[in-house]
Amino acid sequence: MRRLLVALLLGVATLTAGCGSSTGSPGSDATGTKVIDVTFSGNSVTPNGDRVSVAVGQPVELDIHADSSGEIHVHSDPEQHVPYHAGTTQASIGSFNIPGQITIESHALNKVIVVLQVS
Repeated sequence: MRRLLVALLLGVATLTAGCGSSTGSPGSDATGTKVIDVTFSGNSVTPNGDRVSVAVGQPVELDIHADSSGEIHVHSDPEQHVPYHAGTTQASIGSFNIPGQITIESHALNKVIVVLQVS
């Protein structure tokens, strides 16, 4: 009886071991997209120069909250200019297939928002 109970418990443990959360790491959604929250308020932006790790080929989305409209510059190849409006703007900037650093900044504020560490 004891062996049967141990075998049953091991079987249940084995079955549930692979049933973890599918939401990904913090900052990622269920599909594996890296979501970066960006907030513009007056002459400040958050994040401000943070480094964010992104896997090669992982899609990246900016969730932008702003008190006025503007534009974000993504120093990728090809470069991207991402317009945003007052309120909330969601912008997909795609994925990156070459390891390295991608700087995302606001030229109007002369500030680096994030540096993507693609690896």
